[in-house]
Amino acid sequence: MKLLEDKNVIITGASRGIGMGIAQVFADHGANVAFTYSSSEAPALELEKELKAKGVNAKAYKSNAANFQEAEELVAKVLVDFGGRIDVLINNAGITKDNLLMRMSEADFDAVIDINLKSVFNMTKAVQRTLLKQRSGSIINMSSVVGVKGNAGQTNYAASKAGMIGFTKSVALELGSRNIRCNAIAPGFIETEMTDKLDEKTVQSWRDGIPLKRGGSPEDIANACLYFASDLSSYVTGQVLNVDGGMLT
Repeated sequence: MKLLEDKNVIITGASRGIGMGIAQVFADHGANVAFTYSSSEAPALELEKELKAKGVNAKAYKSNAANFQEAEELVAKVLVDFGGRIDVLINNAGITKDNLLMRMSEADFDAVIDINLKSVFNMTKAVQRTLLKQRSGSIINMSSVVGVKGNAGQTNYAASKAGMIGFTKSVALELGSRNIRCNAIAPGFIETEMTDKLDEKTVQSWRDGIPLKRGGSPEDIANACLYFASDLSSYVTGQVLNVDGGMLT
């Protein structure tokens, strides 16, 4: 059963990692996928080709979601390329610039807030008019367990991800009467090509501290997104789903 047959989805930051996993799972469920990348053009075009081979419409767009004007232009292009409809927005673009507060520069704080949090405002604002006209839509914001509980050395990242949760709940309250839902996902330790570069002992110690004794996969996050994007969650809005193997339990 394809849960997203003919739905049009925008995913920011999908050329690798969690975003790529979401794009692949969504295409498997019949969704047409518009996705953005910042610099990794070759992997983005490769993913576009892979998604099209699944029989759906797919297109990669080079766009910086942290820039208000670029977000507006992106949504305008997607509406033209995908038949004038947007059903799901997944705000997934994000970066880290970790450091202790005493060593963190203003530039590193601002960059993380802009890319992780302001991008959510920019993209949500850009799709809002379309969703209101349709009187339907699902917005999914990629937060983090760090946004729920904090983490030493990540004040900028934690602030951006916690801000995303407040934004999510507020949008859910504002747009619920128009049948537009907004939820957040808080991933825990997810194993991607980035974690593959880390010391195996360190990674294993993280796994050992998780009740399920393993890291998550991009597909684990994609399946949670699938729930929020589909009619399975038609009566769910304003929620934060921790996908963390029990880490915050």
